[in-house]
Amino acid sequence: MKLLLKTCGLISATLIGMLASNAYAGDAAAGKTKAMACMACHGANGISLIPMYPNLAGQKEQYLVLQLHAFRSGERKNMVMSPMAAGLSDSDIDDLAAHYAGLDPSGK
Repeated sequence: MKLLLKTCGLISATLIGMLASNAYAGDAAAGKTKAMACMACHGANGISLIPMYPNLAGQKEQYLVLQLHAFRSGERKNMVMSPMAAGLSDSDIDDLAAHYAGLDPSGK
């Protein structure tokens, strides 16, 4: 029983560490170039001028990665974002997330 508890604890600690780490090592500079299509709705600095579109500047990288994957897979549906995400590779998603996560949320 003690061995089972130790094993479960080790597995849990490993998973928490993986989730907490920056597993998404995107290239922010490449993401800036790839974000050209995103700027129409999300703004040049990640701050949307259109109320119905969210600000992306300063969002957590992991959150952005998960949301783009959800749009791409169809798990999350949106008539604008689903087609936009459909053509993104994993690398594109990581790069875009790194770019937006690195922007100042104040828009400066």
